[in-house]
Amino acid sequence: MYRSGLWSKPDCSPRPYVMGLLLSALLLSACSSNEQGQMCVGKVETLSGQSLGTLQGRIIDRFSSFSVNLPSLKLDSGPLHSNDRQLYIPMAVTEDGWLTQRISDHRFALINAPKDQAITLTCP
Repeated sequence: MYRSGLWSKPDCSPRPYVMGLLLSALLLSACSSNEQGQMCVGKVETLSGQSLGTLQGRIIDRFSSFSVNLPSLKLDSGPLHSNDRQLYIPMAVTEDGWLTQRISDHRFALINAPKDQAITLTCP
């Protein structure tokens, strides 16, 4: 076969790059958290276990942190820490002094010792 001695022109089509970018955006949007959160039922108690009532609140769960919107309280847990998630409950302390805990994928605890108050939220 006869060759002219010129290099063949490489394929400079942007299509593979655009497809890769779209696929990446799709994967990121599929993995992002639901920023609207979910409504959860909460049980309010004193630290000694005396019931103070119930409430409803919205939890926005981001796995490594969560936010709580209650009628009288808005909290952001900040980064949750645990040396071993199999043995210890991930927790953090907010700037306002609340101890925040992720008990499970559907249960969250907020504890404030100076106010003698503990709130346990259970989500569907």
